[in-house]
Amino acid sequence: MAWGVTLWSMATFLTPWAAETSLWALLAMRILLGAAEGVALPSMNNMISRWFPKTERSRAVGIGMAGFHLGSAIGLLISPIIMARAGIFGPFVIFGLFGFLWVLVWLSATSSSPDRHPQISNYELHYIINNRTTPLPQEKEFGKSRVIPPFKKLLSKMPTWALISANAMHSWGYFVMLSWMPIYFNTIFRVDLRQAAWFSALPWAMMAILGYAAGTISDMLIRSGVTVTYTRKVMQSIGFVGPGIALLGLNVAKDPSVASAWLTAAVGLSSFSHSGFLVNLQEIAPNFAGVLHGMSNTAGTLAAIVGTIGAGFFVEKMGSFQGFLVLTSLLYMACALFWNLFATGEQVNFDNEINT
Repeated sequence: MAWGVTLWSMATFLTPWAAETSLWALLAMRILLGAAEGVALPSMNNMISRWFPKTERSRAVGIGMAGFHLGSAIGLLISPIIMARAGIFGPFVIFGLFGFLWVLVWLSATSSSPDRHPQISNYELHYIINNRTTPLPQEKEFGKSRVIPPFKKLLSKMPTWALISANAMHSWGYFVMLSWMPIYFNTIFRVDLRQAAWFSALPWAMMAILGYAAGTISDMLIRSGVTVTYTRKVMQSIGFVGPGIALLGLNVAKDPSVASAWLTAAVGLSSFSHSGFLVNLQEIAPNFAGVLHGMSNTAGTLAAIVGTIGAGFFVEKMGSFQGFLVLTSLLYMACALFWNLFATGEQVNFDNEINT
């Protein structure tokens, strides 16, 4: 995590220099940014599986993802202001410096697992260990360390594919809306860029709030005796069916305020996925939570690329956003069905996944 944030902060900070140097230098910085950012969510999921018992993980993910989405909201709000005062390169320099500052705080305040933290109390350490469903990695004796994860065995189970498809659909919807919202409001409703920034920031703030609420509800359900599998299926269904319906409402909206409400609902309800597939990564294979997240994130990134570029081609060929919104809505519904058929909240037997 520390290396990832350091590298993407450096790439962000150096983007103005790269842009003035050459196109290839700029592309290199963007590639470094994307590669470094790829470690963030898998690292977060891996650490949450070590630090939090099962009944607290949904809230932990909700808090972490709330920061993720609030960052998007704040960035969309203040970037035009910074650009107006410091030029187009201003946000890159400021955000890069804040990234370096974050790394210093992170390194001084965290550790990979509870038993390695120098300041943890005995009470907290015992609480974490006693409420875990699987031991900490350091507590297990491995006959032989596995260097290459068992990708073939992980991919042989349908719950893995349920996770991959869910991540792909979530990323498709998320990045299509993130990338196209300002242009959408500018094109359809003639909203100017500064006002579009406010419209664009509101849904991400709602996503942070509803994401934490979903995590709290999930943990309450599990503590009350509801099965983990049922809880994950309910949360993920809301995270897919909700946005699917909201996008259909957006499709027929005639007023920018109504459209903003539907868009806020679509993005906000999608945050229920954080208490669905995102937590589920830690449950079906706790010893490979980071690996599973990386695998599903690869599918998610490819889906985001295809969706974002595909939206542009679709609008260019068809002349409107409406058809693409309907397509995205149908994909949400299909992925919700696939998830409910094949997902599970129980640990999956990957045929001796722990020992080689």
